[in-house]
Amino acid sequence: MTNKPVVMEVNHLKKYYETKASFFNRQSELVKAVDDVSFVIHEGETFGLVGESGSGKSTIGKSILNLQPLSAGEVVYRGKNLHRLSKAEMRKVRPRIQFVFQDPFSSLNPRLRIGDALAEPLLDHGLATKKTVRQKVLETMELCGLPSYHVNKFPHEFSGGQRQRIGIARAVIMEPDFIVADEPVSALDVSIQAQIINLFNELQEKKKLAFLFISHDLSVVEHLCARIGVLYLGTMMELADRDRLYENPLHPYTKALLSALPVPDPTHKKERILLKGDIPNPASPPTGCKFHTRCPLAKDRCQKEVPAFREAEQGHFVACHFV
Repeated sequence: MTNKPVVMEVNHLKKYYETKASFFNRQSELVKAVDDVSFVIHEGETFGLVGESGSGKSTIGKSILNLQPLSAGEVVYRGKNLHRLSKAEMRKVRPRIQFVFQDPFSSLNPRLRIGDALAEPLLDHGLATKKTVRQKVLETMELCGLPSYHVNKFPHEFSGGQRQRIGIARAVIMEPDFIVADEPVSALDVSIQAQIINLFNELQEKKKLAFLFISHDLSVVEHLCARIGVLYLGTMMELADRDRLYENPLHPYTKALLSALPVPDPTHKKERILLKGDIPNPASPPTGCKFHTRCPLAKDRCQKEVPAFREAEQGHFVACHFV
């Protein structure tokens, strides 16, 4: 475990959505998108969140940045509960916590030149003047691998990888110490993914940034993250250091995810763990352990009793009755 100060602390976070009644569904339903999740992120650390689509990864990212209200729990940034801050207080914190979106094209104004898009938040928050902002923009573009002659181009003139670099530059230019990166490489080619991953590593070394890296790709997370949390249906199933998680996964769901990773050796035979069925509806999750409907080790106890999220070994937490 690291002795570095904690940047972001998530305590028992819950986010529920109530669906509206319709002609086909007369009763409203409560969708438990995130159900009692806790973790901490330290200075200069990249913490990974992995899981299938619909597991609540992006909801956690948005909740952390106070982009949507919580149903319960708290998000604490350097001792400040973000969801209890006033609008004026939150505005002061905003430059320090930033977001990198999955689709950079939809997050960029198509009518705004890239130089203006990068300068706008600096001027809005008073972090630069009209005289100094251009130099700051050019320095950040260079840091993120964007040549200075691109400064007057529009978003549609860039490739997907270049647009993601612009999205990263727009976050970094605010001089934050914490960034949420929501599936930032999932829409990119494999070769471009490698470039963006290397860029994240370089930025972390130069700027000492802390990241929450959200992804469904365990091979990408392995290269970037120091600690990893595994989500299933809005619940944390396992949390451990990267090496410990990949070498000795404890939860059956984590084992199934890791068994799907390709091995770059045609002679190596790997046993694939196939999960039966689809991820359940979060509006009516299974009783007991949420994973028991697909778990190859499930017993009667799993259907009735919710497993405690406990420390199985030092720094290695798991929610399973039989670990």
